[in-house]
Amino acid sequence: MHDASIGELGKKRAGPEYHTVNVEQFHDQNRQARAVTLSFQTIYLDSLRTNPYTAFGTSRGHPKIMDYKIGDKVVYPNHGVGAIEQINYGILNGKTERYYMIRIVSSGLRVMVPQSNALSVGLRSVMKTNDTSKVLGFLERGKLNCHHDWKHRFKENSERMRTGSLLEVAVVLKSLCSLSRSKPLSFREKKMLERAKYLLISEMATARNTSAESAETMVLKSLAKAKLQLPVMQEGFEQ
Repeated sequence: MHDASIGELGKKRAGPEYHTVNVEQFHDQNRQARAVTLSFQTIYLDSLRTNPYTAFGTSRGHPKIMDYKIGDKVVYPNHGVGAIEQINYGILNGKTERYYMIRIVSSGLRVMVPQSNALSVGLRSVMKTNDTSKVLGFLERGKLNCHHDWKHRFKENSERMRTGSLLEVAVVLKSLCSLSRSKPLSFREKKMLERAKYLLISEMATARNTSAESAETMVLKSLAKAKLQLPVMQEGFEQ
């Protein structure tokens, strides 16, 4: 298994090594992330006249039960596309609980998520093909409202990345591409841009059943229509 140091993941499990999600550590972050997502829907999606698409699987404010099957592709916030490898049962807080055993494609990291907590940690299905068109539409025509203060901007972008929404990731990508035209990106913002690029392209490729190269071409063409381009950085995705 790939070694990964991830603050929000807790203890290891014997057998195939899965990390158990510590939900309590997510709550404060997700409250902020949800607020960012709602703000994003108002500012950006309304300008494109599209229906809001979020990472939290809600319908008119009511949470859905996340019901996945073995083999389903899912997205784990800030880590990208994963596959449901196993579905096990155990006891959580004195009750029988269903657990999704997920392998993150990019890193090989294995994560164990209780079904009842899937929404809390932002686990979701890979977006549908028509929703990827909305993301590309935002890259072409969506409005940006970036903060000039580096610390505030980095904090807001970090919160966007934690939502797990691909549209939020697209905001980060586009805003950093726009910023790079006027000033060099800091080291941390370069890393964030590489991460956003990877998350965007990998899910786009999965959703459209195409190669990463083809997905990247679509993203670059959409940015070009907004007179933007990815700044030159090291080759390959930062995973």
